[in-house]
Parts: sequence; structure tokens; C-alpha cells
Amino acid sequence: MARAEAVSQQELDAIAGSGKDGRVTKNDMLAYLKNRSAAPTPSAPVVPPPSNPSVTAIRPQAPSMAKAVSVQGGDEIIEMTRMGKLIANHMLASVATSAHVQSFVECDVTKIWKWRSRINPSYLAREGEKLTFTPIFMEAVVKALKDFPMMNISVDGDKIIKHKAINLGMAAALADGNLIVPVVKNADQLNLVGMSKAVNDLANRARLNQLKPDEISGGTYTVTNVGNFGSIMGTPIINQPQVGILALGAIRKVPAVIETSEGDFIGIRYKMFLSHSYDHRVVNGALGGMFVKRVADYLEGWDEQREV
Repeated sequence: MARAEAVSQQELDAIAGSGKDGRVTKNDMLAYLKNRSAAPTPSAPVVPPPSNPSVTAIRPQAPSMAKAVSVQGGDEIIEMTRMGKLIANHMLASVATSAHVQSFVECDVTKIWKWRSRINPSYLAREGEKLTFTPIFMEAVVKALKDFPMMNISVDGDKIIKHKAINLGMAAALADGNLIVPVVKNADQLNLVGMSKAVNDLANRARLNQLKPDEISGGTYTVTNVGNFGSIMGTPIINQPQVGILALGAIRKVPAVIETSEGDFIGIRYKMFLSHSYDHRVVNGALGGMFVKRVADYLEGWDEQREV
């Protein structure tokens, strides 16, 4: 159909596919061709003469083109996949849309490390799967979003949509190296066991390319675990139209000053960095900073006697 209608590769790349993995279907092509034939031919913009002779009219400039990359002998040229192109366009659009700002907080997760090590054998025997750190961190994020509901918003033009439900996206790696963001719907209604089950199920089915379309849409805030790849912190790009994304860094054993009633001393603690990227158009530095600090407070104040 594309060849018969002289649809260019550039046009094909811009068509949002409704099929599996974003593939373009026959119905997608028919809808595009119908709108394409009905679309008016764009005309060149008319620049009016300046009303003041001393003022020079500003004429629209053609967009600058990226310089061609020099290919040397032995270089391998790899064609981007369709999903890779969609991700690239999504990232570029987000950077062009939101004013990205970051806040960083170091968090002591020694209590969580020890508690999880103690609870995991019985949890594994009872539930048939391990309790990972991700649902624990996501539970703290949910609590912080309840405390700061203006982080659980989306921007639609000049309007702010304050979401009632907390639908938490979690970036998951696919077998081909790309990332996908399945969404835990109504995460604020789940206990820790429910959160763990949802996280494990979505992550496993993401790796097997078995996610349904509604399971990767409707997110209101996103968490990404860059620590899985050994990074201690990151500056993630916001998942539009959300206004914030939290990167979880790697947990490290580090020497730290421990304050006690008998004085300070040096001890070994488990620590990590929380990196919060937020949209400065609607989230100021105070809100962005207080939110990530609240997440850290919930993690550092973990109840070591808690039962699951």
C-alpha cells in the first residue's frame, strides 16, 4: 500500500501503529491515506513588511540539519528498529516540551537491607518468589505522592490535570536492550505483597513481549532503577505528559558518620542516591526537592519489625 500510494519512509515512521509492538496495520494505513488526501497543501508563510522602516522583519529560518556522519572502512551501519525510532522521537519531544530540572538526595537504606535479608527466606517459601527492592521503593514513592499530590499531575496545553489515581510506571529492560514502561494501576490501593506481585508480573511479561496496550499507558508518575546497571545516579527524561520521574541508584556499602547519644563514630552503611527529574514549568524547586526528600525519609524510617 505504501509503494502504491508513494508513501515515503519518513511518513511511515510518523504513523502511530495500533498493532502489536506498535506495528502499522492496514486500518492504520487506510486512516492515514484518508487524512493525507484531505489535508490541504501547506503554503509558504507570508511575512508582512515592517511597520517601522528601522525594524528588520524576522523571516522564518529553515531547521538546521544534522551533519552527515563520516563512515570509515570497517564501520558497521545498523538500521534503527521501529521501536527504537519511536523511543528516540518520544525522548526528543519530552526534552523539547518540559523544562527539565534535577534534585538529588542520598538515602541510608541499611534498615531496609537488613530487614529484607531477614524476611526473604520466609517470604520466598510463602509466596514462591523473592521480595526485591523495587516494590519497597515504589511503596515509598506512592506515600510521597499522597503527601505531595501536585507531583501526581499531567500538563495538557495550558491546563494542569490533577490525577486522583496513582498509576506508577516502572521502566523495564527488554531483551533487545530497549526500555518499556509498564504501569502499576491504582498503586496506592496495594499493600507491599500486592505491589511485589504486580511488579514481578509486569517485569516478567515485559521481557517476554506479552504486555497488553493498556498496561503501558495511563501512568501518572514513573520510577526507573538505574542501579540495575551499576549507575549510582542518573538524570532521567520525563515520560510525557507526566511531570516527574525518579531514578533509583545502586545500593553501596560506604563509610558514614553515625550520630549517637554517646557521640559520633564511623560505621559501614548501605546508601543510595535518589535522582528526581521534574518539569520546572509546573513544579518548582521546593516541591521537587521536598518530594524526593520525603521518599528518602520513608525509606530511612523503615520499621525493622514490620511483617509482610
